[in-house]
Amino acid sequence: MSTIDTLIMIILVIFLIFLVVGGVGLYFAIKLGKAATRKARQAIPKIATHVNAMGTGEAAEAERMRVNLRREVQITRQAVDQAVREGWGLGELPTLVAEVAKHADLLDSQLGTYAQQRRATGLIDHVGLDRLRDHHTKLITTCARIRADLLNDQLAHSATGLADLQGRTDLELEARRSAPDPLDEIDELYRRTLQHNPPKDQPGDYKM
Repeated sequence: MSTIDTLIMIILVIFLIFLVVGGVGLYFAIKLGKAATRKARQAIPKIATHVNAMGTGEAAEAERMRVNLRREVQITRQAVDQAVREGWGLGELPTLVAEVAKHADLLDSQLGTYAQQRRATGLIDHVGLDRLRDHHTKLITTCARIRADLLNDQLAHSATGLADLQGRTDLELEARRSAPDPLDEIDELYRRTLQHNPPKDQPGDYKM
C-alpha cells in the first residue's frame, strides 16, 4: 500500500470518527431538546396560574387557592419522604398522603375550570365557589395536621438522641478524670489540720 493510500485511509477513519461523534451528539441534543420542551409545557400552566392569581375577583381567588394547595401538598410530601428516609414508623400515613394528593389534583382541576369559566362569563356561581373553598380548607388543614404530627415525632426523636448524647458525654468526662492519689489526700488533710490546730509549745521550751 502506497503512502497516498495510507493517508487516504487515515483521513477516512478520522472522518468516520467525526461522523459517529456528530451523530451521538445530535442524538443527545434532540433528546435534551425534547426533555426541555416537555418541561416547558409542564411549566407554562403553572406560570399562567401564578400570573392569574395576581388579579382580583373570584377567578383570581380560585387561582390563588390552586397555588396554595399545590404548595401545601408539596411540602407535606417532602416531610413524609424525609421521615421515610430516616426510617420512622409511619404506618398508613404515606398512603393517606397519596390520597390527599389525589384529592388535591381533582380540586386543582375543578378550581382551574371554575376560574376559566368565571373569566369567560359574568355569571357568578356563589354556591360552587363556597364548596370549592370548603374542600380547599379541608385539604390544607389535613396537610397541616400531618406536618404537625411529623414535626412532633421529629422533636421526640431529637430529644431522645440529645438525652442519650448528654448521658454518654457525662460518662466519658467522668472516666477521663484521674483517680486522686491517697497520699495527696493525707497530705492535704494534715495541712488543713495544722492550719486549724497549730502545735502548742512543749514543756521545757522557753523563750529568750
